[in-house]
Amino acid sequence: MFEQLLGNDALKARLTASLSQNRPSHCYLLAGPTGSGKTTLARLLAAALVCEGAHPPCMTCRACRKVLDGIHPDVITVDSPDRKSVPVERVRALQADAYIRPNEGRRKVYVLPRAQDLTESAQNALLKLIEEPPAYAVFLLLADSPEKLLPTVQSRCQLLRLCPLPQATALSELARRYPQSDPGALRAAYRRSGGYLGAAAALLEADALAPETCKLVEALSGANPMALVTLLASLERRTREELKALFLQWRELLARALMARSGLEEGAEAARLAQRLSGPALARCLAAVEQALDAADANAGTGHLCGALAARLSDALWQS
Repeated sequence: MFEQLLGNDALKARLTASLSQNRPSHCYLLAGPTGSGKTTLARLLAAALVCEGAHPPCMTCRACRKVLDGIHPDVITVDSPDRKSVPVERVRALQADAYIRPNEGRRKVYVLPRAQDLTESAQNALLKLIEEPPAYAVFLLLADSPEKLLPTVQSRCQLLRLCPLPQATALSELARRYPQSDPGALRAAYRRSGGYLGAAAALLEADALAPETCKLVEALSGANPMALVTLLASLERRTREELKALFLQWRELLARALMARSGLEEGAEAARLAQRLSGPALARCLAAVEQALDAADANAGTGHLCGALAARLSDALWQS
């Protein structure tokens, strides 16, 4: 019933049992770090709660398809994405809507994707509603840090804590999604993510090397200062923000190369740098990139940024 959510078998069995008996909780707290599967579980649970099939969520009935497409009128997201916190006004609007009966199905489902960002007044307003909710209303609170919720709010919720995936399960799925990534990179992403699939996928996407980063690896691993000068000179016309994004990737790669020298698996490019450069040389290169990022934040000109970084990286190689 919840096959799209990998792992978490005990949690899925508990939900399946309660839904098959038509006895869902009126308020669920979905807890886990970013990338742990909270959004996937919320979508599947919302579909199950409005499903028209015999074994919810069937994922094929009209209601399930609408939830998957994000257009079901009885599944409502409550958020303020343009604000750091979720204000009490959003919860008051939820309160008013909650006493209007469902448009199409037997339930209305309210999804709060940033429950930990509810202000204290918003949480108190929500508490009044979840203490005595309408019989057809179900609330799904998603929280990276559930301890930020008031204890009184937590006590009214059924906790669904997402767990890390077994390594074999996660690596199989990552290999399916990212067939071009080498196995070492997949294992490194799994380790760095703490075992959460979404977080590992985000790391792999962020680690996809820009062409300029591949050229940096070539220049550093070949101890070729002239190649560094040529590379940085070609970047002088980039905007400051474009350079910062590139330098951030360089910093991450050099930091991973240092970790690879200590025996951790960090992917092919990091391993290549770790094999070709000493620890002190990598540390000097990393410091050079960090100085470039500091200068970018201080609004240094792009020509100056590139020229200074080329000189510092070349010095880092000559001192090897």
